[in-house]
Amino acid sequence: MSTIGSRPASSPRELTRVSDRSSFIYLERCTIHRDANAITVEDADGTTHIPSATIGTLLLGPGTRITHQAMSVLGETGACVAWVGEHGVRYYAGGRALSRSAALAEAQATQWANRRTRLEVARAMYRCRFPDEDPSGLTRQELLGREGRRMKDCYRAQAQRTGVPWKGRRYTPGDFTSGDAVNQAITAAAQAMYGVAHAVVSALGCSPALGFVHSGHELSFVLDIADLYKTEVGIPVAFDVAAESPEDIGPRTRRALRNQIHHLRLLDRVVTDIHSLLAPDQSASLTTDDPDEVRLQTDRDQHVAAGVNYALEASW
Repeated sequence: MSTIGSRPASSPRELTRVSDRSSFIYLERCTIHRDANAITVEDADGTTHIPSATIGTLLLGPGTRITHQAMSVLGETGACVAWVGEHGVRYYAGGRALSRSAALAEAQATQWANRRTRLEVARAMYRCRFPDEDPSGLTRQELLGREGRRMKDCYRAQAQRTGVPWKGRRYTPGDFTSGDAVNQAITAAAQAMYGVAHAVVSALGCSPALGFVHSGHELSFVLDIADLYKTEVGIPVAFDVAAESPEDIGPRTRRALRNQIHHLRLLDRVVTDIHSLLAPDQSASLTTDDPDEVRLQTDRDQHVAAGVNYALEASW
């Protein structure tokens, strides 16, 4: 078992791109430790090794214990870690993923700080979800109203496609079993998608709180991004799983969703969509900047290597 100090930290170029990682891994009732650059998961069935650099989001459910060394390697490789409730239906806390560039965060803040551009991004998000509609000229409240109607139409269409009885969206926060099978599946799919979105948002250095459709919540932008794929991915998967059987609905939904995310290469799309929404004219520069380079705002334009201490005398 390697100690933290005996291994050098991985450089950005040695890490797996966020779009190439596993979407999410849900664990419960186990102990998570570190072995070299992998995490080990020990439960009643034995020990499993998972390369830490291939994880997008690690969801820790009830009964999990994680060591300091495991968190160290997950932070080093940029994996997002979230502590959740049983079945992944409640979000308790999260560890922010590693990011080395402020470019997208600055672009996000610039778009968010201006009411006009904030509404333009919200309209662009609506177009991503419903490309058959033109939301130009709509206010935020009008966008929310149309989105609500489109969601109801989506639920009815999926119920008709799968033959699953649909009596409306029913969900009590913190009580996964309060709804019927299809509502439980929708909840499980939504929470898993929040984990995926949170991982990508954090890995790209964006602020989870600065949302364009949602506002006032610490994860507003995460909710914005997750909702982009709700009608295309999350809801259809939930209805398909509910149509098969009401048994073991949470884990089956997560496994089916994970397979669909891999099949659609959804992480690639999420990364591309965030770039196009926040900085449509800067996508090339955002991906070609040296992640080991830091620009210091002093009298002289300086570029320094990350991880090195410099004593600077700056005139402010």
